[in-house]
Amino acid sequence: MRIATWNVNNVVTRTERLLAWLASAQPDVLCLQELKVPTEQVPVAEIEAAGYAVAARGDGRWNGVAILSRVGLDDVTYDLPGQPEWDGVVEPRAMAATCGGVRIWSLYVPNGRTVEDPHYAYKLEWLAALRDTAVAELARPEPLAILGDFNVAPTDADVWDIAKFETSTHVTTAERAALTALEDAGLVEVMPRALKYDVPFTFWDYRQLAFPKNTGMRIDLVYGSSSFAGAVTDAYVDREARKPGTKGTPPPSDHAPLVVDVEL
Repeated sequence: MRIATWNVNNVVTRTERLLAWLASAQPDVLCLQELKVPTEQVPVAEIEAAGYAVAARGDGRWNGVAILSRVGLDDVTYDLPGQPEWDGVVEPRAMAATCGGVRIWSLYVPNGRTVEDPHYAYKLEWLAALRDTAVAELARPEPLAILGDFNVAPTDADVWDIAKFETSTHVTTAERAALTALEDAGLVEVMPRALKYDVPFTFWDYRQLAFPKNTGMRIDLVYGSSSFAGAVTDAYVDREARKPGTKGTPPPSDHAPLVVDVEL
């Protein structure tokens, strides 16, 4: 079973790339983040024509999540229990479904902006709600996988130059402690193997030639129950999907898909 996660950075802008990647990578389940469109604008018909059932929710702002599955899409759940609000709204940043006997969550953790911004406090509250959700989900009988854009780099090695992040979010002690709390709850991080570079970054800014220079970050993560993590046979970042296309084709997302193969 092949399960993947991809911050697609606007599912309409990148529909052509998404469909091409589904055809080439052949995931059984794909979690998407940052749809950036309202739910009704998600290209469901095109995705279904490719053989995937779709559950999606977006509000047109910098969020939105989806799960695409060709192995079943059951028991769909929207939002974390107790998910905090931002600006009086529970944003579409989390959803779950049972696909092929695996309980899967697609997550888009808030960015946090700056340490002084109220959005940072919101991010930590959101991660605390995720930890509580993980505890409840681990009590279910199915293998559990929690995938998505966590907007946290687990270690200093997971950013291209930690000196550039001394006063930034994504690397603070509190954010990393929230990841440790997930592990303390019983989740195991599934580490992708290194391919071209020692650290398998998943995000590269569009500016300053970040992708060709490999000045990136590893912020798209996969956590699983012990039964899931123990069944992983491979995990990798598909850098090819981050490369610019030929002239006239849609630009890439600033994230690359993270792919996990499991034998359950």
